[in-house]
Amino acid sequence: VQLQASGGGLVQVGDSLRLSCTSSRRTFTNNGVGWFRQAPGKEREFVGSISWSGESTYYSDSVKGRFTISRRKGENMVYLQMNNLKPEDAAVYYCAASRYASASSQVSHYHYWGQGTQVTVSS
Repeated sequence: VQLQASGGGLVQVGDSLRLSCTSSRRTFTNNGVGWFRQAPGKEREFVGSISWSGESTYYSDSVKGRFTISRRKGENMVYLQMNNLKPEDAAVYYCAASRYASASSQVSHYHYWGQGTQVTVSS
């Protein structure tokens, strides 16, 4: 499974962005999907995740209440809606799919990663 994250860009503080994650080669409709981000000089950090059904979602404390992950059953797409963006949200955002149906905050839970999309937040 090769994943592709898209939708990043340059925004101002307080703006919103919606990132998308899809795969052109294979469906991941039955797989848990996670979003991670990595800023320059920092380790990759968990942002949020969603189970295959969309019924379970998890978020890091830093984005809880501002970011929302969603997916529609049967669609080979997962979204990350980011509202009220802050300078500290600037990073390259990656989506990842697991072989498992569940969601998790652990990097080791995910087996397939895509190239990221850059999010820049200007103050």
